[in-house]
Amino acid sequence: MIIDRLQRDLFKQLLIELEKAKVNPDKLFSTSGVVKPNQGQPILAGAESLLLLEAATKLTGDPSLVFRLGQQIGIDSYGTFGFALMSCANLRESLDLLLRYGKVFFKPNWEAYDHNGGLMLRLNLTSGTPLQQRLVAELCFSQLSTIGSSLYRGRLEGAELHFNLPKPSHAIGYLSTLKAAVRFGREHNQLFLPTQVLDTPVRTASQSEYVIFHQQCEEMLCSLSSAEKTTTAVRNLLIQSAGEFLDISQIAERLYVSERTLRRRLTSESTSFRATFDEIRDLLAREYLADTQLTVAEIAHLLDYSETVNFRRAFVRWNGATPSEYRQQQAV
Repeated sequence: MIIDRLQRDLFKQLLIELEKAKVNPDKLFSTSGVVKPNQGQPILAGAESLLLLEAATKLTGDPSLVFRLGQQIGIDSYGTFGFALMSCANLRESLDLLLRYGKVFFKPNWEAYDHNGGLMLRLNLTSGTPLQQRLVAELCFSQLSTIGSSLYRGRLEGAELHFNLPKPSHAIGYLSTLKAAVRFGREHNQLFLPTQVLDTPVRTASQSEYVIFHQQCEEMLCSLSSAEKTTTAVRNLLIQSAGEFLDISQIAERLYVSERTLRRRLTSESTSFRATFDEIRDLLAREYLADTQLTVAEIAHLLDYSETVNFRRAFVRWNGATPSEYRQQQAV
């Protein structure tokens, strides 16, 4: 799971910071009261993460520890979600992804409000002590800044970052690192972005990659409540391999089952590999046609059709319209 990777990377970096401060990691657990997890179990998750961050700050005597921690975790730690952000056309599109898929990757809730012609992105913290909430806010906004640095360069003119805490002793770190003006003592923890900032292009934007990574995020969101575990796993693997789709034997191997077992499990979920494969091809085809300027021939190639005419026939069978007709309908 991507969220497990993010937690592991955060904890690994926290241990590095403790080592720099000459603090024994065992002291972190004894001070926080958190039971040390077994290898492979998620760390820095839920209420225990608040206790660990608070204990680490106290043990090191460094009030800026958590803010620095957020600066050390790159966008690659977010896996598919990070790649999806990097493929967005602009910052507005990136924030739309954050708000839609945040429940998969982030425990604190983000909400967006229209404000003075721009967007107010508010971080809602409902648990923990005032100190713990301050640390989470620092971690989240520091991480948001680090992710932003991977998407665009330069300062965000007109942007403002609000903290609902008094100006701390380590405020110089905020001012020198964050790309927005910083205000303390406000009612909420939030980020204001004016319209011109929202239209800032993402330097790694890619229409075709956006469709793939966006759909992978959508699958992860759906899997949170899906009872059809095998079908969900097959869909995820097919989307991830778009362009060079895996066949059923390769997918069975990835799922550590025989091809026969995979077919049987899909049948028990009222589907088949062919039906699932066609569903994914159709899903991606419609997104390519609606959200990109790729030609029909280019889309056919991305969907692993050797001949464009075969793609057109399949699309008509799925949707009752040609690819060109469907694109025109979506443009209305």
